[in-house]
Amino acid sequence: MLARALYKDAPILVLDEPTAALDPIVENRIYLQYLEMTESKTSLFISHRLASCRFCDKIAVFDAGKIVQTGSHKALLADEAGIYHTLWHAQAQYYTTDAAKA
Repeated sequence: MLARALYKDAPILVLDEPTAALDPIVENRIYLQYLEMTESKTSLFISHRLASCRFCDKIAVFDAGKIVQTGSHKALLADEAGIYHTLWHAQAQYYTTDAAKA
């Protein structure tokens, strides 16, 4: 799907979980290339895997169908009372050394 979207050369791309079936290492490589190939385009990127959103210029966090937070990864992570911060740390626990030992 991702290849077809890029091949079409549309000015706006809408991607819904484009790398859900990939492992995190391959996913990271794809996103680095994706940034280069789409720098003159607008992308709407939908993902539940927050690590996939780190490269996004602006992130919108939804809860119960409403936008409850917006901002960059860094800004949203700094808001300790926010949903993004809570979700990030819930997902990140599976990538830390301590969690890997369990």
